Amino acid sequence: MISIQNLCFTYGSATIFDDFSWQVQRAETWAVLGPSGCGKTTLLYLLAGLRQPRQGQVQINGEVQTRPRPQTGLILQDFGLLPWATVRQNAELGLEIRAFYGADGIHAPRNLPAAKSVEFWLERLGLGAVADKYPAQLSGGQRQRTAIARTLALQPDLLLMDEPFSALDAPTREDLQNLTLELCSEQNLTLVTITHAIEEAATLGRKILLLRHPPNREPLVFENPGAGQPGHRNSTEYVSLCKKLREEM
Repeated sequence: MISIQNLCFTYGSATIFDDFSWQVQRAETWAVLGPSGCGKTTLLYLLAGLRQPRQGQVQINGEVQTRPRPQTGLILQDFGLLPWATVRQNAELGLEIRAFYGADGIHAPRNLPAAKSVEFWLERLGLGAVADKYPAQLSGGQRQRTAIARTLALQPDLLLMDEPFSALDAPTREDLQNLTLELCSEQNLTLVTITHAIEEAATLGRKILLLRHPPNREPLVFENPGAGQPGHRNSTEYVSLCKKLREEM
């Protein structure tokens, strides 16, 4: 699914990645963890095609990324909702933009199977009752669910999330973490989530990539197969992993 080969990326004189290679298989769920300034968001933008490496390649499904690809969904920390549009209108936005360009293979993929309707995603994400409300009238969790509905309506195969739950209260955050894993399993999505929270990484990522202070040269990967399983947060494996990640950071 994702193949990063000999990646080099710099900001001015600061080297963030130096000859860095990393692989992600289809339908895997990854959390990318590390301290501020380690390159987590930079990595996400490289995967999304919003940044380009100085050297090396980022490939998704065998294609070198030189621009954003239409099958990649990106969900940001601030939700990215239009304040003057209703929940339904925000959820429809991506489809409207695709319709403007047509199935050109650049802005919209060709030969997609029949999509689930926006109404389906609004109901699936518990937004049916607030579909005609505006973002200012919603809770933080409802705004993030709207952003997720807008993204899933586009039928992505890769879902990138940049600290999507950091501004939410603990119960809402846990609810959306569980929902995200359910949706990825249902839709066979590959997930890469950026987080600075050790517990969130151990909850969302069945594999965890730990970045350290740059330059990053070798990927440090932790296996976490219990992520998403009932009772995982209370297991000794979860506690042990969080302790190890804290020590490594």
